[in-house]
Formats: sequence, structure tokens, C-alpha cells
Amino acid sequence: MNTPHQDTPLETLSVRVTGKVQGVGFRLATVRQAHLLGVAGWVRNAPDGSVEALIQGTPDQIDLMLQWLRVGPPAAQVRELASEQVYEERRYGRFEQR
Repeated sequence: MNTPHQDTPLETLSVRVTGKVQGVGFRLATVRQAHLLGVAGWVRNAPDGSVEALIQGTPDQIDLMLQWLRVGPPAAQVRELASEQVYEERRYGRFEQR
């Protein structure tokens, strides 16, 4: 895992993915991809059928994670990805499914 050094500036984004993203292994695959990239944060199903995530990492890690989230796992059909930067002082130590 490529965990950033404590002094490395991190970006934190709130992400919402819509489409066929629940019941297709999206959250588990997101956790696996985040671990591969060294991204921290969390992912969860939303009541409206979308998937929400908070992702934290270096700009390069965030770009790669967003690129993956736009497609998702093979059974998913991502319709839209919306993200916004969040100003978070907390540094997440890992990525987890909620």
C-alpha cells in the first residue's frame, strides 16, 4: 500500500456514484481498489440507490481513484460521478466499507 508520508499534502473528496451501483459488488471492489492505490476514507450505499464515498490521498492517487470510480467493477453501470473537495483536517488511516 502506498500510504503518504505524514507531511504529504492530501486531497479529500466527497463522491457520489449513480447508476447500477448497488447489488453489484461496488463497495467491496472500491475498497480493494483504494487499498491498491493507497487511498484512505470510506464507501457506503446511500438510501437513494447511489454509492457515497469519501476519498483521501495525494492528487495522483485521487485522480486514479476517480478514474476507476467512473467505471467501477464489471457488473456496475455507472451513469454519473459527482465529486466535490472537502476541507478535512482528519487524516484517515485506511479505507473501509460502511
